[in-house]
Amino acid sequence: MTHLAIITDLDRCVGCLACSVACKTANQVPIGSFWNKTLRIGPNPKNGGSGQYPDIEMYFLTVQCQHCENPECVKVCPTGASHKAEDGTVQIDKSKCIGCQFCAMSCPYGVRYLNEEERVVEKCTLCEQKIAQGELPQCVAQCGGRARFFGDISAGYGAMEGPAVRYGADPSYDALAEEARVLLLDDVDPFDESDVYALPDVGNAPSFKYILRDMTWQGGGE
Repeated sequence: MTHLAIITDLDRCVGCLACSVACKTANQVPIGSFWNKTLRIGPNPKNGGSGQYPDIEMYFLTVQCQHCENPECVKVCPTGASHKAEDGTVQIDKSKCIGCQFCAMSCPYGVRYLNEEERVVEKCTLCEQKIAQGELPQCVAQCGGRARFFGDISAGYGAMEGPAVRYGADPSYDALAEEARVLLLDDVDPFDESDVYALPDVGNAPSFKYILRDMTWQGGGE
């Protein structure tokens, strides 16, 4: 079955926050709330070393709704507002949401919040309004480090796509260039399965994956 998700190459992420800003703009996320956060992990001593430069390591970890295979938020929702869509994503039907926040309390990653004005819970939708038209989620399209890749993760890493390099100074550049895509396996440095991690799994099976090479994973999970 289709399961849309994002894979992030953490070795490429520079912590520029472009994904967070793009997300807030595209989805009109209220001030003080976030659908997508970028956390700094470290600096930590590398391989148990002294902790003095250059014997340190640091990376940035982007955290948002993981669009889990077995989401806890869906289990506890009393009205069916939180539900799994046919594409595998977890969505919220605001017309059914009563703002009880059971879903926010059950989420292992703290990525849901109550919209105080509308009195409904909100979170990352993977830009459903864009992917329905064949576009990339805004956080993927605007990633300055070209670290994020989107697609049907149930079809394997080879199905994950990201935006191609945009050469704005090229005379042949036009709007169509913005729709160019590259495949994860063609664009990033080689990685092994041991380099692929996920956030902690408490029975919810998070679908997002993170690639991290030659550094110690500090995000919990495996």
